[in-house]
Amino acid sequence: MMESMVNGGFGNNPSIRPMMNRRLFIKRLISQMGVVMTMRAHPLFPQTGSSPSGSWIGGLHYRPLNGASLRDLAQRKRHHGPDGLFLNPMGAKNHRNLFQLLNWKLLQTNPYKKYFSEEPVKQIRIDWEEVTRHKGVSVTFLKHAGVIIKDGDTRLCVDPIFEDISFIIKDFTPITPDSLKAPPMNHVLITHGHYDHLDRKSLSSFSKETHVISPPGYRNLFSSLGLNRSTSLDWYEAYDDGATEITCLPCNHWTMRNPLEGPNRALWGAFLIRTKSGMTIFISGDSAYFDGFEQIGSEYDIDLAIFNIGAYEPRWFMAPSHMNPSEVVTAFQEIKAKKLMAVHWGTFRLGDEPVHFPPLHLKEELKKRGIADCLIDLGHGETRLLS
Repeated sequence: MMESMVNGGFGNNPSIRPMMNRRLFIKRLISQMGVVMTMRAHPLFPQTGSSPSGSWIGGLHYRPLNGASLRDLAQRKRHHGPDGLFLNPMGAKNHRNLFQLLNWKLLQTNPYKKYFSEEPVKQIRIDWEEVTRHKGVSVTFLKHAGVIIKDGDTRLCVDPIFEDISFIIKDFTPITPDSLKAPPMNHVLITHGHYDHLDRKSLSSFSKETHVISPPGYRNLFSSLGLNRSTSLDWYEAYDDGATEITCLPCNHWTMRNPLEGPNRALWGAFLIRTKSGMTIFISGDSAYFDGFEQIGSEYDIDLAIFNIGAYEPRWFMAPSHMNPSEVVTAFQEIKAKKLMAVHWGTFRLGDEPVHFPPLHLKEELKKRGIADCLIDLGHGETRLLS
C-alpha cells in the first residue's frame, strides 16, 4: 500500500549542482519564501475570525467560550464565514503577520540554539508483524503527527507524513523503505491542510480504495490524487461504518495551503474515535489552548488522548496556534482522559525549541503535577498494545 518513497535528496550531489549565479540565487530565494509562505514549515501568521467575548491572559484568548456552549457554537455555524471561507471563533484577535515572522526569524535570539547539536537523528523501523499479529487495539507513532490506530482488522492512519516536507527543513526521523510497506489502511484521517499534516506525496502512496476522512474543503485535493472515497465531517458530525465511529470536533487552529488564495478555505478539526472494541481515542490535531477541552471532557469518556505538542517556542509567536507542555497537561486534565500520548515532535524543527525537547518538558510537567503514570511514552516507529 505505502510504496517506498524516493529520497528527497536533491542538491546533495555536488556533481549535479548548477553553477550559482544571480538568476539562480533569486529563483532559490523566491522558492524558499514560497515554502515559508505556504506553511510547509510552521504556522507563521495565523489569521482568524472574530471571537466571542472572554477573558484574556497575556494577550491570548485562553477562555474564548467563557461558558458558552462549544456544540451550540458549531451548530450555529459560527465557524462558517462568507464566500465559503471558515473562521476560528476561538482564535486570537491579534493576528501574526509577515513582519512578525521576519522579526522572529531575523531579529530575535533563539535561547535554545545551543542545544541544536544534541538533536538526535533516528531512523524509523516499524515492526508491522507485531502490529498485524495483535488482535486488539494498538497505537503506532509514525513520525511528526502521524499515528496508526489498529482495532482488530480495522486500521486508521492519522496525518501521514513519510518523508521530508521541504528541502530547507531537516528531517530528523527518516523511515526505512521496509517500514513503508505497511498493511492496507481502511481510513486515513486528515486534521487540517497545513503541509506538515496533509502531504500530497504521502497520500498518493495509499491505495486508491482508501477512505479519507477530513473536515470540509479538501475533496478536490483528494480527488486529484485518485482518492475518490472521501467523507467530509463538519464539527460534531460523525462517520459510522457499523464498527468504528469517527467524530470531528472543534479545535483552536486555522489552515492555509496557498498564500495567493489566502487562509481558511478549508476547515480544521480534532477527531474522536470510538473503536469497535469499546476504546475511545481523542486526536487533538494542531490546537492552541482554549476552554473547549473542558466541554469535550464533560461530554465524552476518553481512554486515550493524543495531543500535538511541538513548535511551541517562542510563546509570543506560537501560542495562538500550538500548546506548550504545560498547556497540554492542563488540556489533558480538563479532557479527563485516562492516558496521554504526545506527537508532533522530533521530526521537523518548526519552532525555536530543539526537536527532542517537547517530550522532556512534558514529562517534567506531568511529574510536577503528580500524574507521570498517565503518559504512554512512545518514540517514533514504536507501538503500544492497548487492549
